Amino acid sequence: MSKLFSTTRIPAIAGKTGTPYLRSFLRREDGNVTIFSLVVISTLVMLAGISYDLKASEMQRVKIQNVADRAVLAAADLDQLRDPTEVVEDYFTKAGIPQLANDIQVSEGLNFRTVSVDSSGTYTPFFMQRFLGIDELPVRSRAEAEERVNNVEISLVLDISGSMGWNDKMRNLRDAGNAFVDAVINPATEDLVSISVIPYAEHVSVGEDIMAEINVGRTHNYSHCIDFDQSDFERTTIGVNASGVPKQYEQAQHFFWGSTSSNDRSNPVCRYGTHDDIEAFSQNTTFLKDKISRLTPNGNTSIFLGMKWAAAMLDPTFQPINARLASKGHSDAEFANRPVPYTDITTLKTVILMTDGQNTSSKRINPSVYQNTSHYAHWNANSFDWWVNRNVRSNERYLWSTSKYWPDYGDTLLDNICDAAKAKNIVIWSIGFEVTDHSANVMRNCASSPSHFFRVEGVQITEAFRAIARQINQLRLTQ
Repeated sequence: MSKLFSTTRIPAIAGKTGTPYLRSFLRREDGNVTIFSLVVISTLVMLAGISYDLKASEMQRVKIQNVADRAVLAAADLDQLRDPTEVVEDYFTKAGIPQLANDIQVSEGLNFRTVSVDSSGTYTPFFMQRFLGIDELPVRSRAEAEERVNNVEISLVLDISGSMGWNDKMRNLRDAGNAFVDAVINPATEDLVSISVIPYAEHVSVGEDIMAEINVGRTHNYSHCIDFDQSDFERTTIGVNASGVPKQYEQAQHFFWGSTSSNDRSNPVCRYGTHDDIEAFSQNTTFLKDKISRLTPNGNTSIFLGMKWAAAMLDPTFQPINARLASKGHSDAEFANRPVPYTDITTLKTVILMTDGQNTSSKRINPSVYQNTSHYAHWNANSFDWWVNRNVRSNERYLWSTSKYWPDYGDTLLDNICDAAKAKNIVIWSIGFEVTDHSANVMRNCASSPSHFFRVEGVQITEAFRAIARQINQLRLTQ
């Protein structure tokens, strides 16, 4: 027995903490790393799951928001004949979420319609339900759209120079102008939208009615055009100078130019008759379209003069003139207070300026042979170029006339009046109808922005006018 014990003795070092065996055991950390890794992985999985649920719920919200936006835009359209509430519900039904069109509100009046929809639903999360006990996430959206036709003053400036007689351009212009009138004037815009039609070629014929209301030094009764000074193109006003002092204007000479081989009087400096006169502040679609349909092409092109009159008829200084026109039945009585002050934020002032060419030359007869009734009658009966070619020696013909305008000068004057109008927050749309690159650049510079310029060919002009009309009757998301 004692021998057995002696052969199986326990080492004396057992149980002492300072031994190398125990120290090695205490230093081992393999198990700790494994546990920590499991905790980290579990946390990352949970976070990834929560992120997935949040992303999925946001995608659901965006889908609902897109449906709501489209629905209220369609329902708020003033041309929409269906009940606005039904339109919104139809959009949500076709999207497969009819139950989410919870609260539809419609407000409308003579010149506006506002439609809103509140959409409220839930999303059932997969991971958050298991990890955090969250059974659903709210999904909400709100959309509101409004179409509102505010008071609008429009100057519609139409090129009726000789080149408009080519390539069916006049017919296309008439179609486009009529489409524009129908697009911006309808029962919903009654007494809100006025149009002044301003035809121009080498000059603008204002007509006897407007001429009688402006301080003009009258010399003849054959036609009704007004000549401006260079400084007049640096401001939008008419009837006053830069200091606001009343101003007298000169009447443009009345004569014809063109052929030197025949007494051809088809190209007047100033139009005569009533078909090509300005039509001021009207909302009568029949009358406006009849005016456009009667326009006839001939003569040179002075875009800057068309633009000058367009801006002048939107400037508040024209209001007393228009009030007198309205009192005499020469403009719509409902618009006797127009043009309103620039500070009236409820009124949009806009110009639609159209041309098929570029600024050309314009001359005036030497005043020494244009100073009495006998002279006026003579030049009304004879083409200037034809008569001078027959009766004046070739080396003296240059003495009989001077240049009033020329192309580069016309471009400068157009830039000036366009800048003056834009400084008053008048919105300018310009249309280059089958024009050269030079003319396109000039018209683009005149527009309120490059996106306000259209360069079109043929029947495209109608779509350009319609696009502008859609912008005037703009449909916008308000929320």
